[in-house]
Amino acid sequence: MTQPEPVGALPLLTTAELPDGTRLPVRALRAPAPDRFLPSGSGPAPWPPPAPAVLILPAMGTPARFYRRFARQLHDEGLTVLTVDLRGQGEATPRATGPGAPGHGYRAIVEEDIPAVVAAIRAELGTEPPLYVLGHSLGGQLALVYASLTKPGGAKPGGAGVDGVAVVATGSVWFRAYGPLRGPGLLLLQLLITAVSAVLGRWPGSRLGFGGDQPKGVMRDWARQVRTGRYSGKGSTLDYEAALATLELPVLAVSVDGDTFAPAAALDHLLGKVPRARLTRRHYAAQEAGDRLDHFAWTRTGGALAKWVAAWAATPGE
Repeated sequence: MTQPEPVGALPLLTTAELPDGTRLPVRALRAPAPDRFLPSGSGPAPWPPPAPAVLILPAMGTPARFYRRFARQLHDEGLTVLTVDLRGQGEATPRATGPGAPGHGYRAIVEEDIPAVVAAIRAELGTEPPLYVLGHSLGGQLALVYASLTKPGGAKPGGAGVDGVAVVATGSVWFRAYGPLRGPGLLLLQLLITAVSAVLGRWPGSRLGFGGDQPKGVMRDWARQVRTGRYSGKGSTLDYEAALATLELPVLAVSVDGDTFAPAAALDHLLGKVPRARLTRRHYAAQEAGDRLDHFAWTRTGGALAKWVAAWAATPGE
């Protein structure tokens, strides 16, 4: 029996299916097809280029449906907008905890899932529209790692890459980037998460108020980055840090007023890993948003930010 669509859901575009049975539904608002224009004089009529497409990758434990309003604001700016849940979250199956739960970490997300999602999107949209990934928090961190592994001439674990990455309210979670007051607390938090995840085989973040329900592997890789400042995925043969250092794609980095989860120093540390990226850096202030902002609230008042993303996608790296 077909399940009814969730109220307010974006239309389903496609579903990326992995060999291990993981299914990642991709929802989309497609930009209208460009009108053909007839130039004066003779000769064939050229077609305007297709609208850029932007794939939103969520924060840890945050379902893709959380970004519906921002997706519609991006669509209002003429973009094709796509959303997908991280493995085990939201509509993705199997769930992160419970029977059949995947015991995955960063490696599966950046080397298997995102490449499969991008391939599924390319199969639907074609290869002509520029495709960008916009990641929030953990989604932004993993988007940069994925893009660095799939750039032309790179490791390419899953096929063709994307044309650029935007990160919003994102930063490295290295404890030293949080200063002498908050850094030790972050170290204690990762110790607690590591211990609980080891005992239970999962992290019950919905009950404990951080990160949502997660498999042990994701929290293990997250905690390692807290301690060391370096990105890696257990079981991977790829050097994520070396790949990041060679990334040359356009990157839009947007910090947000009131964001205590991704302060400026944390974003600085993350961007320091991609010194060759064609970087555009902006700060989204409450005055521009017209409302209070924090690590999550920007998604509700993202109209001005959507204009920035659209302008950057039209001329990335300029």
